[in-house]
Amino acid sequence: MKVAAVRESFPGEHRVALVPASVPTLLKAGFEVLVESGAGDAAGYPDQQYIDKGATIAADRKAAFEADVLLQVRAAGANPHTTDADLQSYRQGQVVIAMADPLGSPQAAKQLAAKGVTSFALELLPRITRAQSMDVLSAMATVAGYRAVLLAAEALPKMFPMLMTAAGTLTPAKVFIVGAGVAGLQAIATARRLGAVVSAYDVRPVVKEQVESLGGKFLEIELQVVAEEKGGYAGQLDEQALEKQRELMAKAVAGSDVVITTAAVPGKKAPLLVTAAMVAGMAPGSVIVDLAAERGGNCELTRPGETVKTGGVTILGPANLPSEVPYHASQMFAKNITTFLLNLVKEGQIDVNLDDAIIRDTLVARDGQVVQPRVRELLGES
Repeated sequence: MKVAAVRESFPGEHRVALVPASVPTLLKAGFEVLVESGAGDAAGYPDQQYIDKGATIAADRKAAFEADVLLQVRAAGANPHTTDADLQSYRQGQVVIAMADPLGSPQAAKQLAAKGVTSFALELLPRITRAQSMDVLSAMATVAGYRAVLLAAEALPKMFPMLMTAAGTLTPAKVFIVGAGVAGLQAIATARRLGAVVSAYDVRPVVKEQVESLGGKFLEIELQVVAEEKGGYAGQLDEQALEKQRELMAKAVAGSDVVITTAAVPGKKAPLLVTAAMVAGMAPGSVIVDLAAERGGNCELTRPGETVKTGGVTILGPANLPSEVPYHASQMFAKNITTFLLNLVKEGQIDVNLDDAIIRDTLVARDGQVVQPRVRELLGES
């Protein structure tokens, strides 16, 4: 059985779904491994490294797409720029494993189904212990949280740590993290390492201990709303609760040098947490990094993929931050997707075992039909 990793075609995407270190694992499992020429170049993995590990470099993209199993970072749906081109390349009976944004782009899932592809969307992995080594959202959020702090430190006209020098004492930067999921916790840890004073807020009070264990101060806002979904994800608040949250957060935002927002709900528009009025209350030179920019942004003034300056405040709306650290992001992604694939294989063959929650929850399309219940609901199908 042939498994292939192809060069990513999404603009600015530097990651690759498979790194050389993952090749021997797949060979041992009985796969023949193909890699499209140049697929790993942008991430720091040249073709020769794959060859040295036993992979075959595909002559062209078409040859790679002929594999039985296709591994991608972004498949159709998560890559609207080349969805049509890739749809022409997929073939009936092929297994595609990737991030595919089926909840945000259900029509693309329907198009994949129409091609006869068996597709698995890694964003839909259940939050269970056995799936932790396959959890691409957590892995990429780790990279994004780290990178967000570095962007903030670069844009801020201050240094992060407190310094006592002959020229006087420099006070530490104050960093406020909104959302203490994986990205937020990594941002807290990174900002603390750089010497900042860090505070954080999350709608789930249960994360207070995690914030404090990393050296951050947890901002407590009583909303009297259950805001945690199954699996530990932050839930979506109603507008009344959001308004109260924004009101109580305003003081923390105004007193911060850096605000990093990380709140996102899969398949939905990001909640508005930082209003234009709150931005106006920040001191000149302050920085906001909005990690939810791709979903519309947590800040009212965010523009996805752009830097906005208003009233002396810099607002960064980075898109696809993990791609800015492609070497390690690819290493983590490859581990996730390889582990997922090995869980899908039994005795050298693909075994779509619907009794396995990992397989059942991530299976989006099969036998020409969209089969994932949440995606079918979005398509208006019973």
